[in-house]
Amino acid sequence: MVYITEELVRQRAEHNECEIFSLEEISLHQQHIERIQHLDRWCRQLRILYLQNNLIPRIENLGRLKKLEYLNLAVNNIEVIENLEGCESLMRLDLTLNFVGRLSSTASLRHNPHLSELFLVGNPCTYFEGYRQYVVASLPQLKQLDGTAISRSERILASQDLESVRRRVMEQEREYLERRAREEEEEAVTSCLEDEENQEEEEEEEEKEREFWNTPCSFTPESRLKAYRFLEKKKAKERSKAEQKPVERRTLITPDGRVLNINAPKLDFTLTEDEENNTLVLDLGVYRHLDTSLIDVDVHPTYARVSVKGKVFQIVLPAEVKPDSSTVQRSQTTGHLVLTMPQAEGEVKVRKTKTKTVPRPIRERPTGRAGSPEDRKSPGPEWLEVDPGKRSAVDLTDIVRRDGARKDRPQASVVTPPTSTAHCGLSEGFVDDPEVPPLLDVCTTSGIH
Repeated sequence: MVYITEELVRQRAEHNECEIFSLEEISLHQQHIERIQHLDRWCRQLRILYLQNNLIPRIENLGRLKKLEYLNLAVNNIEVIENLEGCESLMRLDLTLNFVGRLSSTASLRHNPHLSELFLVGNPCTYFEGYRQYVVASLPQLKQLDGTAISRSERILASQDLESVRRRVMEQEREYLERRAREEEEEAVTSCLEDEENQEEEEEEEEKEREFWNTPCSFTPESRLKAYRFLEKKKAKERSKAEQKPVERRTLITPDGRVLNINAPKLDFTLTEDEENNTLVLDLGVYRHLDTSLIDVDVHPTYARVSVKGKVFQIVLPAEVKPDSSTVQRSQTTGHLVLTMPQAEGEVKVRKTKTKTVPRPIRERPTGRAGSPEDRKSPGPEWLEVDPGKRSAVDLTDIVRRDGARKDRPQASVVTPPTSTAHCGLSEGFVDDPEVPPLLDVCTTSGIH
């Protein structure tokens, strides 16, 4: 059984900074509450109270709420309208889908002069003959019943035939109460038999559940409680099984320290390298409508780990990064998660540069003798010609070093061959060809005359 506790009330009063003494509105719906209590002492300033979709069997402990204007008790187990005389400011009462069978109990609402709207849709009393006429005539302050406005002519007609309508309603109410008493006895016997069966060996869960939901039963407060107990029992079994079942933890790092690549959430991703900023960029395709609070990012020097709703995405990085300088951003349009991780200083990145081809200057053909002192004295580097197609003969200038030349001199000095025919014994018609390399000391060494 769930009770209304101070902790529950403060938890539902977050909009009022968890203060309950000045609380004017509170919603306690779908809390499986089985009794109304404490609210008339803790929350005296209440104006709006939501208690729909619970297991409340009786209206009680609300008489001190003098400022209460709207009370919602839809989808509960209420059978009688009572204990609302003290709610002087009550203007709207919702009892949709309850088990109100005593239509005569609506007469207690005469003490609520400001009551203008009443909802009884889905209650057994709405099937009584003359139901609407009886309620309209019994509550002259009402303006709407079950969402339909009450006209002046309707009210006059209901008041004229009130006595006959009241007699028919009382007879139907008496029959309903007798039938209801028999249903309570049958339910009590059935519950005893079920308790005995539970002590015996249980049937298989699937068959038992199928039998429970397919067996026809009357629509009563007991049947609603029975369905609630059955669902609670099933949930308790599922929770116990989940606690007993060992949780299999995925291996993220092997015992030898090797980091694994894992994509448990099955997300699309791209890992690129920004050469200009020397960073690694991981683009993870996270779901667009996923709340960011369900995402956890952890960057390490050699790997990055992202947890998406408890499922781990882990990737090994190709280079070492700086976790402290890494940044994470998420796109508001696509929902993608972008991790920018600068590489560590120790990582040297070789950039590919385009080499520019420098045109080689073409050496001009000398007009005088090759290897002349004028050429050796010219400033700037000298280029070695390797293209044989540019010359008719091989240039052997400065290949043979002269005897006695200084070793530190970069090029050997070239001695001009003698021009006198008497000295070397050459013929008078001899012509010196500049393309032919000079013969050093021809006259003295080779002995040619």
